[in-house]
Amino acid sequence: MKYGKLWIGFILVMVISFAVLGYYGIEIYREAPPIPEKVTSSSGALLFTGNDIRDGQNVWQSMGGQEIGSIWGHGAYVAPDWSADWLHREAVFILNAWSRKGFSKPFDQLDEEHQAMLTTRLQKQIRANNYNKATGELVISSVRAEAFAEISKHYTSLFTDDPTYEVLRDNYAIPANTIKDHERMRKLNTFFFWTSWACTTNRPGSDITYTNNWPAEDLVGNKPTSSLILWTGFSIIVLLAGISLLAWYYAANKEDEIDKANLPKNDPLLGLRPTPSMKATLKYFWVVTFLIIIQVILGATTAHYGVEGTAMYGFPLADFLPYSLTRTYHVQMGIFWIATSWLATGLFIAPAVSGREPKYQKLGVNILFICLLIIVAGSMIGQWYGVMQKLGFETNFWFGHQGYEYVDLGRFWQIFLFAGLFIWLFLMVRGIWPAFKTQKESRHLLGMFLISSAAIALFYGAGLMWGRQTNLAIAEYWRWWVVHLWVEGFFEVFATVVIAFLFVRMGLLRVGIATATVLFSTIIFLFGGIIGTFHHLYFSGTPTAVLALGATFSALEVVPLVLIGFEAYHNLTISRATKWIKAYKWPIYCFIAVAFWNLVGAGIFGFVINPPIALYYMQGLNTTPVHGHTALFGVYGMLGIGLMLFALKGLSSRNIWKDSTIKLAFWSINIGLALMVLISVLPIGLAQTWASVKYGFWYARSAEFMQEPGMDTLRWLRVIGDTVFAVGVIALGWFVIGLKMGWSVKGVINLSPGRSTES
Repeated sequence: MKYGKLWIGFILVMVISFAVLGYYGIEIYREAPPIPEKVTSSSGALLFTGNDIRDGQNVWQSMGGQEIGSIWGHGAYVAPDWSADWLHREAVFILNAWSRKGFSKPFDQLDEEHQAMLTTRLQKQIRANNYNKATGELVISSVRAEAFAEISKHYTSLFTDDPTYEVLRDNYAIPANTIKDHERMRKLNTFFFWTSWACTTNRPGSDITYTNNWPAEDLVGNKPTSSLILWTGFSIIVLLAGISLLAWYYAANKEDEIDKANLPKNDPLLGLRPTPSMKATLKYFWVVTFLIIIQVILGATTAHYGVEGTAMYGFPLADFLPYSLTRTYHVQMGIFWIATSWLATGLFIAPAVSGREPKYQKLGVNILFICLLIIVAGSMIGQWYGVMQKLGFETNFWFGHQGYEYVDLGRFWQIFLFAGLFIWLFLMVRGIWPAFKTQKESRHLLGMFLISSAAIALFYGAGLMWGRQTNLAIAEYWRWWVVHLWVEGFFEVFATVVIAFLFVRMGLLRVGIATATVLFSTIIFLFGGIIGTFHHLYFSGTPTAVLALGATFSALEVVPLVLIGFEAYHNLTISRATKWIKAYKWPIYCFIAVAFWNLVGAGIFGFVINPPIALYYMQGLNTTPVHGHTALFGVYGMLGIGLMLFALKGLSSRNIWKDSTIKLAFWSINIGLALMVLISVLPIGLAQTWASVKYGFWYARSAEFMQEPGMDTLRWLRVIGDTVFAVGVIALGWFVIGLKMGWSVKGVINLSPGRSTES
């Protein structure tokens, strides 16, 4: 294919997709659920103000936010979804109040006819939009004001130290006195009320709530909308059409078989002399290995809280390191080590590609390393102080815990990381720029390399677009720019380019084929991926158009993954092409694992939950971490490990690796990940889905359901997969350390004439 056409396609996809994303971003700003300036009862009593709600959002963020229960389905899975839980408790309270007043008995003792009458009455009242935009006042009925007071007592007892709530706190993995100040607790209750109000209140001029009738709750009439079902069907049609077109393309443009006769006779990297800056990346990979091990330990601790609540085999660990912190660190460590591996690989490759070491490049690499260490340590310390309620609202926002999953670190640390990424980009540009003058054939591939590097630096800036008290619907819009576009989007493009560079550098792939493949793959991936960001926002206070676009384009995200087997087969063929390539067997096997988990984790498990009707019942259940673990670690984690191994091999290309330890690491990690998901997390998620469809989302997340003996058994079964996985991670760490200490190396290739290849 002509490069010009591919570049035009790439530019059009970027411009049109971001224009759509921006336009509907404006609509989200305009139509976000309003925060009333004051909430009063029908009798005229002032219940609370808009400042109380906004401060309550900050209280929620400070205690861990989305790392302790969830709001609108986004967050952690042990505690309830607070918006759905409040909604159900409010509905039950009002129905019981009316039933006792009118029939002198609880609602559940009424016959079906009277229950239907009261339920209809409740729906008319609770779905009516009584917010006055002109005055900023929200008026609620007296019985709803009574419900607010009663539910506030329940949450106050839960989050403070009421001894009668000890068992429930243990079920939710919430330590006593999670909120230590009663004024903070009062404000937290107002925020929970507001998130629930958005779930039950119809948009002006509509019979659909601000959250598109999510969560499922028959008592208040929250049922799937017709548009939800319509766009689910359309997304499946789009998926089938996309698969057909891409299959036709693959058939019409089948790549030639690898010509072994034209492959290099010896390893081209044997003569590579690592520059000082390339050598300086070694410590990055040591940190990567250390962070992987720490992440696994924190993950096991977080999972254990699901069965023992606030302790670790009897030790009161939650007093010092509660669930919200272990989960924060677990998620954040994953982002940190994967990003560090990819960034270090870029710093390693840049001088190797250009053949030139810029002045002071090593100093820049070392400065960036120190910055990353400060960010990791500083953000973790700040988050501990935030969750322990030792910081004020503003201090917590800047240095503590922002409460948003994947971007939990305080704003100061975000800005620091943003600056660090631009330092990295500067180092990448100056390292790769000389190649533009000397390698004319590679200019298109080099251009894509720099564009993807710039995107990594720039798009993290989306995490700076919300403020301390930004409306949650708007904050979610920008958060998914970071999670979906930064983590899942442009890092993917960067990785594709880096792998192409590696294969070109080794003589396994021609520059022309590599360039065309990278450009075409990027177009296909971003065509669905950019607008597909909206599939995370179906029920986050967004207009219906977001649902339609998200459903359509998230289906297109799956299209290239369906045929990912071609990529896996291609990489497997490369690994067997000639004898010397076997030295790179395990890095290439990691790339094959990436292809497998791309199909299974991102493709199958992703599409299972992405269609609107599926996500309506599944959002916030354990079906989400099934996709999260297999996509984040299976795809991006294995890719990070593969890139690390390639760089480590390049730093000592003459060393001959021992296979036993890295073989154990590779297979244990992948088998452990599969076992963890298939025998524990997935069955729990499917059981919750059944409960969500039959009884409502609140029940699927309730202690009543989640603490059943069968569910407890499924949680304990995760130990099997976790143990196998942990063995693999420890083996990986042992292997990486052994490359330096010598026990992972069995010999050295001697390049002297007439000498043996091992000594």
